[in-house]
Amino acid sequence: MTAPFIDLSVHHAPKGFSDRVALGFTKVLRWTADTFFAERYGHRAVVLETVAAVPGMVGATINHLACLRRMCDDKGWIKTLMDEAENERMHLMTFIEISKPTWFERAVIIGVQWVFYLFFFALYLMSSKTAHRVVGYFEEEAVISYTHYLAEIDEGRSANVPAPAIAKRYWALPDNATLRDVVLVVRADEAHHRDVNHGFANVIAGLPQTAVAPCPVHVPLEPIWKQAA
Repeated sequence: MTAPFIDLSVHHAPKGFSDRVALGFTKVLRWTADTFFAERYGHRAVVLETVAAVPGMVGATINHLACLRRMCDDKGWIKTLMDEAENERMHLMTFIEISKPTWFERAVIIGVQWVFYLFFFALYLMSSKTAHRVVGYFEEEAVISYTHYLAEIDEGRSANVPAPAIAKRYWALPDNATLRDVVLVVRADEAHHRDVNHGFANVIAGLPQTAVAPCPVHVPLEPIWKQAA
């Protein structure tokens, strides 16, 4: 499989207090993940994708309600953020199939999700620019983490197991796709979210919007009732 081209060097240099807070918060979470998970990248992905799936839903909800109150157009932000939330959820469902988290890790997921949801909701209400910048920096770190994961696979420290069926269907991967193929498309997704959220933060700050990385092909998900038919 050909790797989607993404720029691994992208980094938004912080401009002002808000950006520095966003970057500092992200670095603290990165240190926590590195300390807790070390090089267990599959388990790290399960917990971090749970967190990553929160901002899109929060941002979409708040923007939806704001547009209803103001009776104005959302300029496509709501669907973009909803798509991001769904995409991150599919990352989670994929890595659950790969890493098989323990009950303890599932409990951690529940706790982390509640804490981060409440925190991010409050942050978005106080400063949507900071909130989007936090996500942009989160995704920069995600691109780095998945690049390290690829190195683990390529150097034989992590088994290159067959890709789960859910991943092959969602990303339209070939039947012989492996974990390496999954990590490549997930990393491309994260680069896309990185650029979108830095772009949203720039728009709110009145700065030029950055170019957005290409997004991999995603197969639309069918409702559960249709899958069962």
